[in-house]
Amino acid sequence: MFLLLLTAAVLLAPAPRLTLTATGAPTPPVPDPTVPAVGRAWPVGSRPPILRTWEPPATPYGPGHRGVDLAAPAGAPVRAVAAGRVSFAGRVAGKGVVSVELKGTGDPPVRTTYEPLRASVQKGDEVAAGEVVGTVEPTGSHCGDTCVHWGLRRGDVYLDPLSLLPPWLLSRGPSRLLPVLGVPLP
Repeated sequence: MFLLLLTAAVLLAPAPRLTLTATGAPTPPVPDPTVPAVGRAWPVGSRPPILRTWEPPATPYGPGHRGVDLAAPAGAPVRAVAAGRVSFAGRVAGKGVVSVELKGTGDPPVRTTYEPLRASVQKGDEVAAGEVVGTVEPTGSHCGDTCVHWGLRRGDVYLDPLSLLPPWLLSRGPSRLLPVLGVPLP
């Protein structure tokens, strides 16, 4: 029944507007450059290995990777990257999914999604940045091993979830002290 409803929704949805390049190929959807770096925590761990990066599709229904896969063992806590309201917590195609609409990200707000996980929140719950929204399920991942697929959308446009994180969360290098201005050197 779910598959029938999903198929009907896709067939009845308005066709996406595409423009053609000089070669006649459709141009990919333009990502929204206004995604604020509101993230305050990684979804799993403190700096998890990225198993697969975001690969935007060339067309709305084309192949691609509409999120980022982060290495995470089964049972690991999954955290909200920023404050928001849970817009969905349930199962989709046999996988546990949690979606959170992030506060202060415009209209429509950006929505981040985590899967596969066993949800510990419900639709309508307010969550803080870093609050646990579930735990990684041992099965249902599309990775070779367990992982968390972390997605980001604004309306119908998929965006790179890493754009939510400020540079200090993304960098791998060591901290460096800068000189204090106005203090005489010895």
